[in-house]
Amino acid sequence: MSGPPPFDLPRRLVAEALGTALLVATVVGSGIMAERLTDDTALALLGNTLPTGAILVVLITIFGPISGAHFNPAVTLAVFLRGATRRRIAGLYVAAQIAGGLAGTVAAHLMFDLSPLALATHPRTGPAQWGAEVLATFGLVGVILGGLRFNGPAIPWLVGLYISAAYWFTASTSFANPAVAVARAFTDTFSGIRPLDVPAFIVAECLGAALATALFGWLLDPGPRPTLREALSADRSATRNESAR
Repeated sequence: MSGPPPFDLPRRLVAEALGTALLVATVVGSGIMAERLTDDTALALLGNTLPTGAILVVLITIFGPISGAHFNPAVTLAVFLRGATRRRIAGLYVAAQIAGGLAGTVAAHLMFDLSPLALATHPRTGPAQWGAEVLATFGLVGVILGGLRFNGPAIPWLVGLYISAAYWFTASTSFANPAVAVARAFTDTFSGIRPLDVPAFIVAECLGAALATALFGWLLDPGPRPTLREALSADRSATRNESAR
């Protein structure tokens, strides 16, 4: 029996835009809520972390079968570098993700009675922040590739847990996503980033994705598996060697 037909491109693009919008609405909205509820920065960061990790599990589970649930140009770049999608499709995915991210910022602002968009003034720059974004995105893409190789159904949880951890072990609080970085440039709230700082974050994130694609592509592919005949022959040789000792 054949499975259900694959989803067409319009549905995949809507899934990418909607998923990214919901992700950004969660990131920005939970940041606003946390900032309003407490003056403790650590507690506010925790209030931002938990919803983000949780929504990633939900969104990847729901939209993964439709579009692959990239929600992230760095992930789409990795897929393209692996030869799993064409340049045109990758470009459309990125456009959908950026549009969805901006819509997510608008939605979060309107929920909290703020103007739809506002340029961020929060500085996030310097070698430590850029290095953190390289590492954060490297780890994210590595987690996804490892999940694809060994346990596909676990990917929603792997990504949600990784991002929750990376919020705390990276100096940048782990944006790891160019579309989210762009969207967060238009919120002058807890999760914002100055527009001036966004290009360096995007470069760092794409570099991390490319490095992870290269390293994990090698690490997770030990080469062609032996045929049954080759395996049996190797078994017999090993047995003879043991008997000869």
